[in-house]
Amino acid sequence: MQERLSALLELLSNKAEQEEREMPLREHTIATPTFSADMKADYTILVPQMLPVHFKLLQGIFHRQGYNLEFLSNDGYSVTEQGLQNVHNDTCYPALLAIGQLLDAIKSGKYDLNRIALLLPQTGGGCRASNYVYLLKKALEKNGLTHIPVIALRLDSLNASGLVITKGMLLKALFACFYGDMILWLKNQTKPYEVISGHTDKVIDILTNQLDQSFANGSYIRLKKNYLRILNAFKQIRLKDEKKPKVGIVGEIYMKYAPLGNNDLENYLIEQGAQPVVTGVLDFMFYSINNTFVDAKLYKGPAFSNIFKKQAFLLLMKGQTLMAKIIRRHSDFMPPSSFTDVQKAARGCISEGVKMGEGWLLTGEMIDLIENGVNNIVSAQPFGCLPNHIVAKGMIRAVKDRCPGANIIAIDYDPGASHTNQENRIKLLLANANAELAGNTAQHRVLHLQNYQQAEATDDNASIRA
Repeated sequence: MQERLSALLELLSNKAEQEEREMPLREHTIATPTFSADMKADYTILVPQMLPVHFKLLQGIFHRQGYNLEFLSNDGYSVTEQGLQNVHNDTCYPALLAIGQLLDAIKSGKYDLNRIALLLPQTGGGCRASNYVYLLKKALEKNGLTHIPVIALRLDSLNASGLVITKGMLLKALFACFYGDMILWLKNQTKPYEVISGHTDKVIDILTNQLDQSFANGSYIRLKKNYLRILNAFKQIRLKDEKKPKVGIVGEIYMKYAPLGNNDLENYLIEQGAQPVVTGVLDFMFYSINNTFVDAKLYKGPAFSNIFKKQAFLLLMKGQTLMAKIIRRHSDFMPPSSFTDVQKAARGCISEGVKMGEGWLLTGEMIDLIENGVNNIVSAQPFGCLPNHIVAKGMIRAVKDRCPGANIIAIDYDPGASHTNQENRIKLLLANANAELAGNTAQHRVLHLQNYQQAEATDDNASIRA
């Protein structure tokens, strides 16, 4: 018997080796032109959308440096369809949407295909986002578009192509994040309560135009003055005197912020009578720099000696602290928590060594929101994103053990997900939130049962139709 098994294993091994020898090698490098300095004047650089307010400010910064940078606004099923056709459907949803949005724009007929370049960020970490650039090049090859330059934006090689990002541009981009975060934070404290529909959006348009001018004339550097300008503009919005359940939005960075990715979750929550609470992108920037400290501490690596990163960390801290201080002193709006608050919230629940994807930051954000009275949380995550399934859905039990009143749901987003099922789960969370807000525990239990049964019935019907 042993001899037969050995013979079979040898046969299979020899067959596998033969198939490997006969299989043609595939070159993994797909050549696309490098974006060069002489393309600067004539080319339009297309970039997928994620943070509408922040990116509008960034667009002006690049335009004044001579780059025709355009953050895309195309959406709808055609974007998803392009992603499905050109990206493997098992790839994470943000990659599918980002690449789909670029290809949908390319095929729209709006652009001269000999005068465009495409830009995608490349993280270089353990996340599949590190492969987005290759996936985009593969999609271009499939469509016979490899003549289009692809720019991989990496923080460790900002000037590797003809897109030169100077220190001055980086400083302005950082201030754009300060102002974008403040607008995002205050928007969700006024839009659900505005007396005149559309007033908040109008204020945001005025503010972004004013701030764009401040980047043009150099007054953007006056942080306190511009913070007060933003705050005073939001204070002029007339608000209804009513109470609504607060719902925090956390998740993978693209799904958290991009309306295309999360089915415009912020506006959906507002339409359903809730107040979204969305923390800014500054914490993710803190988290990314802080990971260098963590690596040095846990793995006995080199000390954190990069002067630029140290300065960036201190500047981030100054900007975030001043923002909260001004909101607290000069208004009745709820101020945002600091990065150190989120760090403290995560301690004892998850290690700072967990730093793939959004890592411990996501768990810390959930706990910090709950500790600040935002008991209801939607975690938006791409289906199949292993890091965020661990630090979001995988940590819900631990978060609820620490914060028993928490009302948390994790929503998976992917091309095959049913919008109806997603909305039903959100409505279930809101029913519980409204009952809790009313203080009627009996009603809370009845609504929980009714909505659970309704959601289950919808899921069953969807399965039958499928």
